[in-house]
Amino acid sequence: MTESRTSSLASVFSLLVGTVAVVGLLTWLWGWALPLVLFLVIAMVMGHEFGHFITAKRSGMKVTDFFVGFGPVLWSTTRGETRYGIRALLLGGYVKVPGMTWYEEIAPEEEKRTYRSASYPRKVIFASAGSLMHVVMALLIAYAALVFVGHADPQRVSVDGFTSWQGHSLNAAQIAGMKIGDEIISINGQKITGVNELTTLIHSNANHTIDVMVLRGGHDVMLHAIPVDGRTVLLNGKPEVTGTTPVGLLGIHLTNPTVYTNWLGAVPDSFRTVGSTISQAAHSLVHVFSPGEFSTLFHQVTTPSAAKSTVSQTTRPVSIVEVVRLADQAAQSNVPVFFTILITLNIFVGLMNMLPMLPLDGGYVAIATYERLRRRGTSPYKADINKLTPVVFAFVGVLLVLFASTLYLDIAYPIANPFH
Repeated sequence: MTESRTSSLASVFSLLVGTVAVVGLLTWLWGWALPLVLFLVIAMVMGHEFGHFITAKRSGMKVTDFFVGFGPVLWSTTRGETRYGIRALLLGGYVKVPGMTWYEEIAPEEEKRTYRSASYPRKVIFASAGSLMHVVMALLIAYAALVFVGHADPQRVSVDGFTSWQGHSLNAAQIAGMKIGDEIISINGQKITGVNELTTLIHSNANHTIDVMVLRGGHDVMLHAIPVDGRTVLLNGKPEVTGTTPVGLLGIHLTNPTVYTNWLGAVPDSFRTVGSTISQAAHSLVHVFSPGEFSTLFHQVTTPSAAKSTVSQTTRPVSIVEVVRLADQAAQSNVPVFFTILITLNIFVGLMNMLPMLPLDGGYVAIATYERLRRRGTSPYKADINKLTPVVFAFVGVLLVLFASTLYLDIAYPIANPFH
């Protein structure tokens, strides 16, 4: 058993190595960002299927296939009783376990290792393992983001650059001695807790001296600045501010500094991040399958002006094509958002798979639960899933309409790059 398990893990590892090789080639051809995103999406699929694979193995079920992708086989190898491989269409993956229905004919000597012969807890764990792996992957990504990437703190403000004023060698901030990287702590003794508060204080003190406390190199430094009336400041020959009321300007570009979470503190914070994402994704999932959303999608598909509108661009559901595009753009210009996209994608796919409808994983959980509730004595209750065929077809039809609509919109009217 140990040798078989080691061989299985080695085969899964060889799949990963092959994927890395393909991504390496794509990186050489296209640059680093898009191949990286594609690799992570494929890794997410493999993680999902590995959850099913390892729980089936640990439960004593027989796994006959572990494949990434669908369609024609590009590569495969058989180790022990399992065939591992990659298929041409990298749109998902699957782990095949005999006996997923009561109608499948199984040799008597193999019956005890089928899905249908497993205990109820093992069936639920096996069917749910893919979605649980998405939660695990989301937690790992959230932890890495908190520790290594950090996040912008909206309650802290620092100087990111200076504005060049026409006819001035130095602007008001530079005259006061501000430097890029200074974190502004307070204005006239009032603690700064955000960009809006800081901007309001500067605007309301045109031509008045203000005391600016900044944090520089770990030490507090007091500076004295005089915001200049923006109506007297020229940019490209035009006043920066117009109107009858003076508006104070220092000539600084502001940003929220990046903060990092320590190794221990990132553990509960990553759970909070994923928990919040699960709540948001659940709400979005309900909205996506609402009749109103399908009506809106139909209007956007049939009306170009609606598809191009700002509301459509910011609120419509997207296909995997748009997700990959946004992740590619974020990877090049906004790494924290890139990690957020990966977390959200994992959670959304995980929740989607647990909807209690076949052919999704949640459908198998629902059927196993129904059979357990109907069971009497030691004889298993055998649910007739053929009765669900009309419902399954209807649900798959809904999924196809949703997929086709979002894919069309993402190709015909792609969302403008939000990171420019």
